[in-house]
Amino acid sequence: MPFLNRSIICLLMLTSVAVAQEDAPKAAVPTEGDYYPITTFETPKDVVLEASSFQMMPNGKMAVASRRGEIWMISDPFAENVTAKNFTRFAHGLHEVLSMTEKDGWLYVIQRPDVSRIRDTDSDGIADEFEVVNGDWGISGDYHEYAFGSKFDKDDNIWVVLCLTGSFSSQVPYRGWCVRVSADGQMTPTCSGVRSPGGIGANSLGDIFYTDNQGPWNGTCELKHLIPGKFMGHPGGFEWYKDAESTMGPQPTLPTSGSRIMTEAKRIPEYEPPCIHFPYDKMGKSAAGVACDMSNGKFGPFNDQMFVTDQSFSTVMRCSMEKVQGHWQGACFPFLEGFDSGSLGLEISENGAMFVGGTNRGWGSRGRKPFAVERVNWTGKIPFEIRDMHVKPDGFELTFTHEVSAASVEDVSSYKLTTYTYIYQESYGSPEVDHTEPTILKAVVGKDNKSVRLYVDGLQEGHVHELHSDGVRSKADLPLLHKEAYYTLNYFPSAE
Repeated sequence: MPFLNRSIICLLMLTSVAVAQEDAPKAAVPTEGDYYPITTFETPKDVVLEASSFQMMPNGKMAVASRRGEIWMISDPFAENVTAKNFTRFAHGLHEVLSMTEKDGWLYVIQRPDVSRIRDTDSDGIADEFEVVNGDWGISGDYHEYAFGSKFDKDDNIWVVLCLTGSFSSQVPYRGWCVRVSADGQMTPTCSGVRSPGGIGANSLGDIFYTDNQGPWNGTCELKHLIPGKFMGHPGGFEWYKDAESTMGPQPTLPTSGSRIMTEAKRIPEYEPPCIHFPYDKMGKSAAGVACDMSNGKFGPFNDQMFVTDQSFSTVMRCSMEKVQGHWQGACFPFLEGFDSGSLGLEISENGAMFVGGTNRGWGSRGRKPFAVERVNWTGKIPFEIRDMHVKPDGFELTFTHEVSAASVEDVSSYKLTTYTYIYQESYGSPEVDHTEPTILKAVVGKDNKSVRLYVDGLQEGHVHELHSDGVRSKADLPLLHKEAYYTLNYFPSAE
């Protein structure tokens, strides 16, 4: 009898321990904010600061421009808390400044009618000298005629992408074009075929890219590489070849509406296809600011990669690109959501801080506030992510930010791969078309335990390859922070 009592007591104790273990809270799955928290700046009272662009100044201040034609200087922009007292108005009365860059003591501003430069000559903190550098393009008064400019390139040029008049036409010179403006004021027509840019910037090698938005001849939002003499895809501005033939050559052949991008790229030598498609309603609806992380690891594990804001979704996306057959292409990934307004301006400082400017006037956004000035810092913790996605002749190679569970990455059921493309047409946008489902034949973990080679039957030229890696786990049994990747496969690499 005593033995039975002891047995019952032991059984009850074991049951209690098991129940307690079941009831114990499980470790929370990390979120974006654990790695990249967003800090919102307090802006001056009664000031509508629709932040469109940023520029780090030599004196340590951060210039922030507003769509309403003002420029403010932020003192101590890296402080833990940035309040309204940190803001001082530097200039006003400008015309929708959407980009800025700095050189030789001048702040260059890219506004709707021109590139101008401004400076403070008496050191009172307010701009008092204004000069037009170049305004050789036209404006008609149409709301759509935005102008976005790059930082200075290695040859001291600013690359400016000029939105069409409306979505379809070019009523005044060089609308729907990219032009280069030199520091001494010369303008050079550079590329045709621009529709509705949302931002422009260089990669770590100095190549210039811009975002173009869904509409006529753009099935979805895209990241495009600007190469002098090339055609970006929208023929609405072809009229200005009559004034640009000395630098651009003759007008390209008109694309065929209803075709496919790579079909037309083979037929029209001047046409440079988009590097990355941002799938509509999956990655966003309005691709905007462009910046490259060149902080040498101060912003985390994505050094030399490009980041793009989406104004509609109030997000920042990440891009991993590679050159294949001489053309840039690659994958886009979600990166960070939850900004207070529509993400537009984007800047990444050398010390690893990301500045994001927001506005929703006229466009709408998930972020409910009408404007915002925000900063993103890296906490020092490395998220488990697909860092890169490289195409191979027979599949893809994924590299990760952490060592992986070999069993999970070699299980082909951990992945789902589909493809689709877009109709290249003069009507507005496009649905996803020509869907296929390639087969992942096998997956082999790399010797470094931080990569996997996916062998695929059914890669498709000109298609977005949408990969979901829900089953992948890190060595520490963490799921991927973002499981989706979207690779735009325009060109196949040579056989290994």
